[in-house]
Amino acid sequence: MKKALCVGIDCYEYVDDLHGCVNDANSIKAALERNGDNTLNFQVKIMCATSEAAYITRSELKDAIEDLFESESEIAVFYYSGHGSFDSAGGYLCTSDIKRPDDGVSLNEIMSFVSKSKARNKVIILDSCFSGAIANPIDMPNFSILHQGTTILAACGASEYATEENGHGIFTSLLIEALYGGAMNLLGEVSPGSIYSYIDRSLGAWDDQRPLFKANISSFVSLRKNAPPIPISELRRITEFFITPYDEYQLDPTYEPDKHEADIKEVNKEHQAIFEILQRFVKLNLVVPVGEEHMYYAAIHHKACKLTAQGQHYWKLVNKNTI
Repeated sequence: MKKALCVGIDCYEYVDDLHGCVNDANSIKAALERNGDNTLNFQVKIMCATSEAAYITRSELKDAIEDLFESESEIAVFYYSGHGSFDSAGGYLCTSDIKRPDDGVSLNEIMSFVSKSKARNKVIILDSCFSGAIANPIDMPNFSILHQGTTILAACGASEYATEENGHGIFTSLLIEALYGGAMNLLGEVSPGSIYSYIDRSLGAWDDQRPLFKANISSFVSLRKNAPPIPISELRRITEFFITPYDEYQLDPTYEPDKHEADIKEVNKEHQAIFEILQRFVKLNLVVPVGEEHMYYAAIHHKACKLTAQGQHYWKLVNKNTI
């Protein structure tokens, strides 16, 4: 069982309201609830403060977070979008009823729930100002304390502000893109690590906020599965075409349907079918032609193709029967 708690707080009683946090929480709920093929992924609970009547109090949010991490599950994901605050004791998630920074739910409290959690994998995703302060002991500012199976994605550093744009947090907009396939591997799976890489690359070098990633994990965790960019049955043929990850696959004009520049005109349907798969491997950076810029000329000129470093990686996964 996989469980997620998505929280978005736009409305506050004593501080300025926000405008994109509820949108953020609903969008993350939609991305986590179903995989790309519409199969059930996470069982999601959502809490949104959209008006005065829907204020979320500190006790309500604290209880919901504790309940999430207290129950047994394969993965427990906590997502928060809203105001964040910081004082000499650490960081806080601001609930609708805050009057001062430390009225919110303490990031230290959240990590205490995580440390006692029965979930195998704990993932905390925060889109709030100062969110990078989580798991940073005040008395050890250069260290981070994470229990086994814990992953943290934060929108910004401990002293940085998270910003909104076009009705969403900038961080969450990229997070949504990543979940829907921007950060997936060739199996269609999206991990917290690939999400961080996607967001970090997408933000320019001059952006004021930088995402933060912390993890203490021993195995891969997938947050969503999308349709893979290539059928798994085709990907598995990589060890059929390349006997070792360092071999070259010899080509000739029988592989290329367009033979107007070829020295032979023989038609081989089996070779052409293989060449189509190899061309798809090229598009996914698994294969490159040898001695030519394009696969077409590698075939026409009787040359070869070989695996890239990424291709060698997937060859080894297929060879180990992990794909």
